[in-house]
Amino acid sequence: MRRILLVSVAAGLLLVGCGSSDGGSDTGTDNGPAGDIDQVTVSGGGTPEVTVPKGFTTKKTTTKVVDAGPGDEVYAGDTVQAHYIAVNGRTGKQFDTSFATGTAPAVTLSANTTTGGIMKGLVGQKVGSRLVVAIAPKDGFGRDQAQYDLKAGDTMVFLFDIVSKYPEGKATPLPMSLPSLKLDAKGHPTGFKNTDDMAKKQTKESIHVVNQGTGAVVESGQSLLANYVGQVYGTDTVFDESWTKGPQQPFVLAEGSVIACWSDLLIGQKLGSRVVVTCPADKAYADQPPAGSAIKAGDTLIFVVDLLAAY
Repeated sequence: MRRILLVSVAAGLLLVGCGSSDGGSDTGTDNGPAGDIDQVTVSGGGTPEVTVPKGFTTKKTTTKVVDAGPGDEVYAGDTVQAHYIAVNGRTGKQFDTSFATGTAPAVTLSANTTTGGIMKGLVGQKVGSRLVVAIAPKDGFGRDQAQYDLKAGDTMVFLFDIVSKYPEGKATPLPMSLPSLKLDAKGHPTGFKNTDDMAKKQTKESIHVVNQGTGAVVESGQSLLANYVGQVYGTDTVFDESWTKGPQQPFVLAEGSVIACWSDLLIGQKLGSRVVVTCPADKAYADQPPAGSAIKAGDTLIFVVDLLAAY
């Protein structure tokens, strides 16, 4: 079964014609009778049925909360796991679902990784909620999707069950030998704060689990999708990050494909985890840092990494 929500550049579908995504969730309608989201019905149970009248259209992306969850609020830039059912309003037929596999895929709520309608539907909602989102064509894929029998002007109706938000679990403080992790108001890492107690040098690679995920174990040779911030150890220099841009192309976890400390230490970790990886120069770029980067020869690097998905 295709995964329309899967956070993978290889999937392609999510990156086509993202439309507008202001991160808000429209709760009113200006659609006329044909676009009244109350016409969409949802059965109860673990595997719901979504009924959409044939010819259903909307000019404005609209969200209806079927069951409000008790969990954390979802922000733009978050990665969530969400089960879904997708229905074409024009035909009234389901064209995709995650319930058939039993696995809720992960989606990062960024303009670079998903459509504007999904952003509008999920941002501001709470983990544990069941939602119906009617996505206007302007917030959809922007072009025909023949494999789904979708036309550019079709309204899409999604049911979402927001299962969890990454990273999972309660955070564990880093050891005093490392700098402390800095987070913004949404809980997204922005880098590291140097402390008087941290070790002045790191001579061995290491990994510390900040949040323990419950997903599958990452295996050697898989393509891993991750959010991350990279900083030169002992300085305030952040040389790369993905939270403001959304996850980039998945990378292969194999010797020679990524810096050694990543292939050494990320393999065996669980998806849904947040980890901090320290990389001495001999496990990073040694005396050949990337051209044009803020990394210098011999620099030790430190990363915070959220493990999102692996293929």
